[in-house]
Parts: sequence; C-alpha cells; structure tokens
Amino acid sequence: MKLKELESELQPLKGFETPKRELEQYVTNPHLASRLLFSAESSFGDLDDKRVLDLGCGCGVLSIGAVMLGAASVLSVDVDSAALAIARENIASVEMEDEIELVHARIGTLKEPTARAVKDAALAAAAAAEEEGEKEEEEDVPVFDPKALGGREFDTVVMNPPFGTWNQGIDMVFLEVACQVAETAVYSLHKTSTREFILKKAKTLGFEGEVLAEMKYALPKTMAFHKAKSVDIQVDFFRFVRVAPRAAAAAV
Repeated sequence: MKLKELESELQPLKGFETPKRELEQYVTNPHLASRLLFSAESSFGDLDDKRVLDLGCGCGVLSIGAVMLGAASVLSVDVDSAALAIARENIASVEMEDEIELVHARIGTLKEPTARAVKDAALAAAAAAEEEGEKEEEEDVPVFDPKALGGREFDTVVMNPPFGTWNQGIDMVFLEVACQVAETAVYSLHKTSTREFILKKAKTLGFEGEVLAEMKYALPKTMAFHKAKSVDIQVDFFRFVRVAPRAAAAAV
C-alpha cells in the first residue's frame, strides 16, 4: 500500500465526539498517522506480520493503519470507554474485528498527580456534570498489566501519547510502559522541546532513540478553552529500538 492510499483509507474514520481535556484527547490525524506507520513498515519492516501494541489508542486510527500495512495482530489499549466505543465502530467499518483487540485500561500511573492535573480534572468533571445535568462517579479503570496477558509478546509499539501539558509526566509513563513490552521497536510522537530529555530517558530503558522527522501537529479547536481555530505544535517522530536485553534494561 502506498502512502497516499493509506492516508486516504484513514480519512473516513471517526474522531472523538467530546474530547476530554484532562486526557489530552486529540485525534491522530490521517496525515500524521499514515506517515508514522508507513515509515515504520517501509523503512524498517516493523509492521508486516508483526504483533503490535497501540497504547492510548483513542479512536483506533493507528491500530487500523497498522493492520492495513500487514500487522498480524494489534492490541489496542485506552482508559476512555467512550473512545473505545468509537474505535470499535471504526474497526467494524473496515472489518478488522479479528485482527484488533480492544482493552479498557489505564496506561501506568503517576506517583503523585501535579496540582495542575488535579485542578484540571476537577474542572473537567464539574463541566461535564453541568452539561449532562448530573455527576457520575468516575469509573475505576484498572492499570494495564502486560503480565496479565498470559505471556503475550509484542514486536512493535505504536502510540501518540499525551504530551504531558495537563498531566505532567504522563508522556514518560507511556514511554516506560512501551519500552517494557516492546521486543524490537517503539514509534511515538513527542514535543520537540522535550527531545533531549526523552533521548536520555530511553537509554535508561534499554532503547536507543532516533528522531525520524520533525513535524507540525495541527491541533484543531476542539475544546471550549481553545481560542484559535488551529494551533501548530512542533513534534518529533521517534523510533526507539531495543539495544539492551530486558533484564539489563530493568537493572538500570
């Protein structure tokens, strides 16, 4: 499949109906998604016939694109049940129910939520309650535990994690989990401003990071606090490749 064809196939997929600010829910648009996935396969062969894990899958764009490029199976994990419902609909629309499995779970946990994160979560909950006319109790979502998968392994991890704007440090939590489970490589997007820190962090996890491209992530006006119609954020498209055995990486 050619790059333009992949981007075109991803275009009809549905995005978030009501994005949650505290989860930094921004759809991985077809332009970015297609380039991330196409590079992973065409340059490194990390998707075709591979076992793929999509962390923070959202509406399933990366998962679906991975299968389009030949992934043998994809496990797609997200904390938000509403996002998973949309992902399930998208997956059904392309008849990939046999290749993609959805899991409702949280990607790791921060040791201590920042004051900003706590305040933001409270404001978001209050706004949702006011809009719906009632306040629902927050669902107790389990933390994603790879050990509970019965020895299931993954060759490649793909993800577009939260940047940590509203929940500081969550981007590193995603990277840590990805590096714990990836046998070969991790593909991810991160703010360019965090590049050096991320490269150093990857080394402590037994991975060597490489910036494959510096890209513009156009964030559309999808939330109430957004003032501009769109904001461009400079992001790095990373490939992290395992260079140390798991045991050695864990001991660092």
